[in-house]
Amino acid sequence: MSSHGISPAELRAVNLPRRKAVNRLMEGLATVAALIAVTILGIVIWSVAKRGAGALDLNLVTRAPVPFAFGPVKQGLANAFAGSLVLVGLATLMALPIGILVAVYLTEFAPPSIRNVVSLALDVLNGVPAIVIGIFVFGLIVIAHGQSGYAGAFALACLMLPLVARSTMEVLLLVPSSLREASLALGVPRWRTTLSIVLPQTVGGIVTGTVLAVARIAGETAPLLFVSSLAGTKTSWDPGHALQSIPVAIFELSESPDPQDHARAWAAALVLLLFILFASLGGRWLATRSRRRLSTSR
Repeated sequence: MSSHGISPAELRAVNLPRRKAVNRLMEGLATVAALIAVTILGIVIWSVAKRGAGALDLNLVTRAPVPFAFGPVKQGLANAFAGSLVLVGLATLMALPIGILVAVYLTEFAPPSIRNVVSLALDVLNGVPAIVIGIFVFGLIVIAHGQSGYAGAFALACLMLPLVARSTMEVLLLVPSSLREASLALGVPRWRTTLSIVLPQTVGGIVTGTVLAVARIAGETAPLLFVSSLAGTKTSWDPGHALQSIPVAIFELSESPDPQDHARAWAAALVLLLFILFASLGGRWLATRSRRRLSTSR
């Protein structure tokens, strides 16, 4: 009996119908919110697919655009697809090793004071608008050296870095401490323990974070408008010059008065949307597989 003469069972039974009603109400609201989010995504995908499917063909990725074309000239956005591959590839090469090293240092070696400060800095960088990153890179590189693929890749790498670092940190924290302790007990140095024991357990999670970060930066337009938008129509793989990209091409084609340009813009948007969709699904699958692997090793 409690101090007020009410048993625990009686105390739990107080207002039980009201609690069940509130619980059902909140579950219903959460379900409705989830359905609204899925419905909005479905509407976006259907709208883009309806407008872009008609112009989606092999010419879109194999032919370059023809400016001031007269008549039914076959043209595509090969320069934009090539430029996006170069920009995203270089950004990944820049951000991935730095992000992994930052995560390893903060998780395995840094004292709590430094860990808190750097983690806060990563969170702030992750929240900085993309256009601000574009202005920063414009003032840092473009004013002195002009637009180039390297500047565009660096801007995308700045957006990608906190995502890779944060996702890697979360995966490293899931590795059981018993694995580290067992390795250290055998006299293995800490750096060797991290390299040989800890990191192999997190490969799936690191790949997951990288895939999601690539999907995040693949559709960025604002920073590239400042640093890599004055590109020609020829397909180029040289990052020393400004490269066209899919998001910038969509932005430019959407302002054209030609309906064919609008159709190509919708088709490019559909390709970009499908890439982000499948990359996100692949990242989710890898994340689930990584969690199962870590849970079985505990």
